[in-house]
Amino acid sequence: MGKRVAVVLAGCGVFDGSEIHEASAVLVHLSRAGAEVKIFAPNIEQMHVVDHLKGSPSEEKRNVLVESARLARGDIQDLAELKVGEFDAIIFPGGFGVAKNLCSWAVEGKNCTVNNLVKSALEAFHSAKKPIGLCCISPVLAAKVFPGCEVTVGHNRNVDGRFPDAETAAAIEELGCKHICKDVSEAHVDSANKIVTTCAFMCKAPLHQIFYGVGAMVTEVLKLA
Repeated sequence: MGKRVAVVLAGCGVFDGSEIHEASAVLVHLSRAGAEVKIFAPNIEQMHVVDHLKGSPSEEKRNVLVESARLARGDIQDLAELKVGEFDAIIFPGGFGVAKNLCSWAVEGKNCTVNNLVKSALEAFHSAKKPIGLCCISPVLAAKVFPGCEVTVGHNRNVDGRFPDAETAAAIEELGCKHICKDVSEAHVDSANKIVTTCAFMCKAPLHQIFYGVGAMVTEVLKLA
C-alpha cells in the first residue's frame, strides 16, 4: 500500500497562489511513487489577486480553496478537515501564495504570522513524527513554526545571479534556524525534525532541474514516512 500524503495548496498561480509547475511536479512524483494523495487548501480570501499577464494587482477578490480547486481538478478539501491520523506525510508546494495567503511573509518578512490552520497542521504532523516536505518559499513556514530547524531555500548568496532572493536565507537564520545551502536539484533533510526542503523556483534554473529538485524532496519525504 502506498504512503498517504496530504498536499496543501495556496491558490493557483505563482504571483498570488501556488506555483503551478511545483504543485504539478509534487503530484507527478507522488503518483510515480504510488502514493495516495489528497489535496487541501484553507477556505480563506486571498491577500490579493495579481493579473499574471500584467504582473500587477487587480481589484477582484478570490478564495484560496476555490482557486486551488483548479489545480486539484476539483478534488480538494478544506484544510480544516485535515486529520493527521489519516496521513503519513504532508507537503507544501511553493509560490507567492504561501507567503501571502498561508502566512504574511510577503508583507512582514520574518515578523510574519502563520495562518492558524496551517500552523496547526504543521504542528500536528511534527508532533506525530511524520515528515513535512516544503519547496521554494514554503520552508519559511517551518522556520516560523519550528525554531532551530534546518531548511534550505537555495543559497545565502546570489551565486551567478541564480539566487535573487538569497536574503531569505539570512532572515531564516535570524529566526534561530539553520539555513543549509543546496543547489536546485538537491533537497535537504532535517532528520531530527523530519523536515525536507528544496529551493525550486527560488533559483533561476531550467524547469527540468526544478522538477528534479522537487523529486528529490518527495523521495526523501516518502523515505521518512
